[in-house]
Parts: sequence; structure tokens; C-alpha cells
Amino acid sequence: MRDGNPRFDRVTWIVLDSVGIGELPDAADYGDVGRDTLGHIARSRPLRLPNLLRLGLANIKPLDHLVPPSKAAGSYGKGATVSPGKDTTTGHWEMAGIWLDRAFPVFPHGFPKPLIDEFERQICRRTLGNKPASGTEIIEELGEEHVRTARPIVYTSGDSVFQVATHEDVIPVTELYRMCEIARKLLDGPNRVGRVIARPFSGTPGNYRRTERRHDFAVEPPHPMLFDVLADLAVPVLGVGKIHDIYNGRGVENYVTTKSNADGMAKLTETLSRQPKGVVFANLVDFDMLYGHRKDVEGFACALEEFDALLGPFLNSLGASDLLLITADHGCDPDPVNPTTDHSREYVPILAYTPRRAEGTNLRTRSTLGDMGQTIAENFGGSIPHGTSFLDRLIGR
Repeated sequence: MRDGNPRFDRVTWIVLDSVGIGELPDAADYGDVGRDTLGHIARSRPLRLPNLLRLGLANIKPLDHLVPPSKAAGSYGKGATVSPGKDTTTGHWEMAGIWLDRAFPVFPHGFPKPLIDEFERQICRRTLGNKPASGTEIIEELGEEHVRTARPIVYTSGDSVFQVATHEDVIPVTELYRMCEIARKLLDGPNRVGRVIARPFSGTPGNYRRTERRHDFAVEPPHPMLFDVLADLAVPVLGVGKIHDIYNGRGVENYVTTKSNADGMAKLTETLSRQPKGVVFANLVDFDMLYGHRKDVEGFACALEEFDALLGPFLNSLGASDLLLITADHGCDPDPVNPTTDHSREYVPILAYTPRRAEGTNLRTRSTLGDMGQTIAENFGGSIPHGTSFLDRLIGR
């Protein structure tokens, strides 16, 4: 710390899960040429996003029906992902200063039979599924058979995930978590997926719904990363949503879970009164989970408008010692022209706002998502392995 004190006492960091802003230069390597989450949603109809516009969202790049202000209240830019991949773990880890040498593995044809056989042996149950699928669709497809046989449903997606779905009235959630812990230990080496995800559900045939007791079992992040550095500096970190799970709790000892974007914003607002210093890091997952993967353009548009409406009061609650960062971890373009429901390899928006400045600055294109983590690390007197801080730009230097 250059003078022994942070430039901002508190940093609130919000990840709008899957809200990408246009293809990365290597998008062709991922089959993602032309994918543009925000661009295609903005093209679908006029969006009511006054607060995001005020912070500089449409200053990052032209967006249909959205007119950028001549002077944005926030600083604005976009960030590229250096690490290979386009999933939650890859994006969030890079934000914290971790660059991957190779992408986490995906399983477009399901998991290897020897792996599933050993998983079944250790959990003492046969399984159903073992294929890529939409989480809601596979529950409708196999839910009745699961209820009848008590065999857990195993599935994956275009991401590096091993997901296990069980009905809460058939298999207790604690048992589901135990099965996922077994899977996490088995999934190593060439099968080292980024996350094992417990997907409890409830209801009856035709009306199954996933409950809020989802839990992610992530790979242990390598040392050192942002939250190790902040822990060494005694900087408190509060995780909102799945942040605690993504980093296996390292440096994120305090956390709250969320049921929705609106619930996440409510809990973020609550933290303003009880955590005046440190970092509050939130992931708002509805964009990805409810709309991106389901190719629901209108639902995605409405979710952006809902977030913007909740953002207004939140901005009014911030003080001069606050810094707000808004970004994403990857894209998930719901444009029906592209049939895939997978994530998309895109730039992510970066918006940075503090009430102490009347207007922001153009942060331009950042070469790594780690620039955000490095900015936070520098603010509190530390540094992380990758990324270039833009802290001086935010304080007017």
C-alpha cells in the first residue's frame, strides 16, 4: 500500500453471469463466431437500462436502441479471457489472477464407463443419464424413473461439469452432497472437471422444479490468487451467491446463498450496513441458468431490466469510499440463429463506479480478466500473479 491506506474502503464486485459483449478473437476455435450476448439481446427490442447506460454500458461498444451518454458516470471497458475455456470456473479464476494452461475437460458423449462404474460402486447405487443435457429437460425426461428406482441422474453440459440431480423426497440432500463429494474425489487427472454440482429438485411429473439447495464442489484453486492475498492482508471478503463454492471457500469465509438475482441484490444491499470495509463479491446467476442456456431472449432482456431497476437504489446507497465493479465471466448468447445452448467465448463488460468522481474514463480493452483482480489487490496493498491494475485511472491519475 503506497500510503498505508486503501484508496477505497469497500469494493463491491458484481458478476452478471453470462452477460458477454461480443466474440473474442479466438471465438472460431470454440465454434462461437458471431456470438454476442448483449448485442443480440439489445437488437431484439429496446431495453430500459437507464442505470447501466449512465455507468457507460453503451460506451463500451454500439448497442442497438441504446444511446450512450456523452460523459458516463462510470469508467467502462471490456475484458478478454486469456485462459482457454468459457465456463464459470475459468472466468472467475482468471479474475482472481489464475491463468490456466489448458481448459478443463468437457464430455460431449458422457463420462467414461469405468468412471461411472466406480462412482456407482462407491455410492452403492446405479445411475441414470450420463449424457449432456439441459438440467430442466433431463429432470422431466428421467424424473419419474428416478423417483421409482432411487437412481441418481448424472449429466453434463457444454461446460466442464459433473451434475447429479435427485428428488429431495427420494434422496436426502445431505446424501446428494455426499455423493457429489465422492464424485469430486474421483474426477481427477484427465477427468478433472471444473465443478461437480448437486442439483436437488422437487415436485411431481410435469411439474418438477430445481430447488435452491444447489451446491457446487469446485477444484481447489492454485496458490496464490486474489483471495489468498486479501486473507494475508486481513481484508474481509463476503461472497454472495455461488462465489464461496467457486473458490472452495479460500479467503471467502463469510458468505450468503441466493435464490435469484433479486434476492442477490437484496443481500448485497443488506451488506452495506454490516460490512463497511473489504470486498463484497457476488454472482447473479439467473441470466445464465434461466435464460442463456434456455435460449430465452426475452427472459434475458427482462432480467437485465430487472437488474437495472434494482441497481438504481443500490448506487444511491454507495458513499465516496466505495468502488463498484460490474462485469461478467463469459457469454451465453441466446440468439436462436445459433442452435447451441452452451456458453460463448466472448469479451465481458467492465463498469467501474465511485460516487467520488462525477465522470469516469475509458478503460478500453483489458487483455485479461485479471486486471480487475489486480486493481482490487493494489487497492488493499497487495498483488496477484497476472493482470495490470487500472486503479490510478479510477482515482483520476
